[in-house]
Amino acid sequence: MTQLKCEQLSLKGLFSVERLQRVDSRGSFTRLFCDEELSSIGWRSSIKQINMTKTNNRGTLRGLHYQNQPHSEIKIVSCLKGAIWDVVVDLRMDSDTFLQWHSEILNEENQLSLYIPQGFAHGFQTLTPDAEVLYFHSASYNANAEAGLRYDDPILNVNWPMEVTEISTRDLNHPSLSMEFKGVKLE
Repeated sequence: MTQLKCEQLSLKGLFSVERLQRVDSRGSFTRLFCDEELSSIGWRSSIKQINMTKTNNRGTLRGLHYQNQPHSEIKIVSCLKGAIWDVVVDLRMDSDTFLQWHSEILNEENQLSLYIPQGFAHGFQTLTPDAEVLYFHSASYNANAEAGLRYDDPILNVNWPMEVTEISTRDLNHPSLSMEFKGVKLE
């Protein structure tokens, strides 16, 4: 029986993944990952890393992050507690949706995850205090491949849902895009 319902979103390769929850008198059961089910939307890797963030305050922003080749990664992002406004930006140089962004609310009630393909930047803003986010990665973190975009870049014009109350120095110091930025080439 299928436990993950995948739906193509507005940017090619980006999917929402609904985690179908079984509930009975004992509580609930939810599958977070299934290699076999996710292969139909492009997952072709083992999980190389699993990370979790806990963000204390509402309005906190994390991102927009990505890794350059050859360390580009697929991410599956889920909000297990609280709520986030999750944003992805298409950085694929040959994509019809280059530099377009898409957002989804992920929370513990809607049981949605985002399947984010290689070549996308990712970030989120917390809509509640004490938000917990779980990430599955197809590649390990590599500091030399790390890159990011400014959350308030005028070229992207992301409409964050609220004032940013907190952001790391690292994220605040990401450079703005320039006309020379040609995107990420995938191998």
